[in-house]
Amino acid sequence: MKRSTINQIIADADEMIRRHGFTLPPFADWAPEEFAAKAAEAPHVVESRCGWDITDYGAGRFDEMGLSLFTLRNGLLSDLTAGRGMCYAEKLLISRQDQLSPMHTHVIKAEDIINRGGATLVVELYGSDDEGAFAEGRGGSVMVDGLVRDYGPGEKLSLAPGESVTLRPGDWHAFWGEGGDVLIGEVSTVNDDETDNIFREPIGRFSNIDEDVAPTRLLVSDYEAKLG
Repeated sequence: MKRSTINQIIADADEMIRRHGFTLPPFADWAPEEFAAKAAEAPHVVESRCGWDITDYGAGRFDEMGLSLFTLRNGLLSDLTAGRGMCYAEKLLISRQDQLSPMHTHVIKAEDIINRGGATLVVELYGSDDEGAFAEGRGGSVMVDGLVRDYGPGEKLSLAPGESVTLRPGDWHAFWGEGGDVLIGEVSTVNDDETDNIFREPIGRFSNIDEDVAPTRLLVSDYEAKLG
């Protein structure tokens, strides 16, 4: 992805988030120079990779397959392993109309996916085999707004604003906006995007960036190179 495109996507995402009544934390607005100046005061933001995350999954087709995310808060795997401390995470995501977030599951993370506003969020579901791998012929069960719901392989849930689904490790899922763009909330156990996203197809989690202009905001994938 071109950095100029990422800059515009962040600006558009920020506007949509505010339009739906959410105010992001101050570090969402830090320019790269300000972030670098404040990094020593915000080690948890950097270490837990809170902040902006724009991905086309390395495929170069963001409008067809991509996602805009902002991680508001995130614990550490060490806390989760210890069973105490900050064992949770929270994100806002934007899924554009017909923009696919491809089929994947998680080894550790359980998550509530919540339609916070906009159009309909469609979630396609498959179950796992006995080793946790994608199983085209298996379904499973999830909670939809706290009620248990069995699903068949490839079943699609349509979530209106305010509705949610709880996904556990082994629930394979893909999602997209139907009829328009969707603002999505995610509340989960600790989020580790480096190792805990298992995709059905061999794709990447992060974008390859063409630095055609300077960034207006850093992505979480920029932190190591630009903040040290």
